[in-house]
Amino acid sequence: MLPFRILRLVAHLFLGMAICAFIFPWVGPARREGHIRRWSRQVLGICGIRVVIHPLDSVTAPARSLIVANHISWLDIFVVNSMQPCRFVAKSDIRSWPFIGWLCAKTGTIFISRGKASDVRRIFKGLVESIEAGDRVAFFPEGTTAAQGKLLPFHANLFEAALDAKVPVQPYALRYLDAQGNYHPAADFIGDTTIVESILGILKARSMTAELRQLPSISTEGAHRRELAVAARKVVADGLGYVPEDISRASAPAGNPLETAHDPQAAPQ
Repeated sequence: MLPFRILRLVAHLFLGMAICAFIFPWVGPARREGHIRRWSRQVLGICGIRVVIHPLDSVTAPARSLIVANHISWLDIFVVNSMQPCRFVAKSDIRSWPFIGWLCAKTGTIFISRGKASDVRRIFKGLVESIEAGDRVAFFPEGTTAAQGKLLPFHANLFEAALDAKVPVQPYALRYLDAQGNYHPAADFIGDTTIVESILGILKARSMTAELRQLPSISTEGAHRRELAVAARKVVADGLGYVPEDISRASAPAGNPLETAHDPQAAPQ
């Protein structure tokens, strides 16, 4: 029943806040990551979302990298964190969301204001320092959410952090499917949809599966940030099964698994 699922989610949000307030100050990074991973998996379970993670066959993700993915929903952060907790770069609007904004801040999310060059420079310096310190840093280069079946242009600015930190870019492809293998409409968080409306829509939904696929990493050696943005978008598009000539698709064929990008080449020179 919907009221029961709402109560469970609210209780779990308060549990997360309690963990951040009373446990995080007294434990090390490894234990904090364990709590974040477990809590993220549980919140997805409460929302009725099954997570399927597809690692790249016979390839281990780089120990240090800048992680990027396509952006569909506020759920994306929890899907990635259920695999491996990261420090995310997110728009500053999220900071004001009830409960979720506070939790994101306490779990290391880096908030950035739109259109402020000084803010981008500040964030950029922090990203490089975090990567060099061994943190897993992730961001959504589209800059905003897009309806499933579409991939917006990738903004290039933050790719500079990978160049300065001398680490590869690690792309992931993300999508949400229904029981028939088509894009699940409840996952889209676009337009005038509020966070409350999105949460209620997801709690009402049934049989949602989040698929997260690791894609070939992209070398940054000798590359430019704009080249990295174009290369990362191409790899993610291939991973989602979009044709290069038309980087959008209205629906996913039923039962069609995510295709792995086949070309692990570095960004073009």
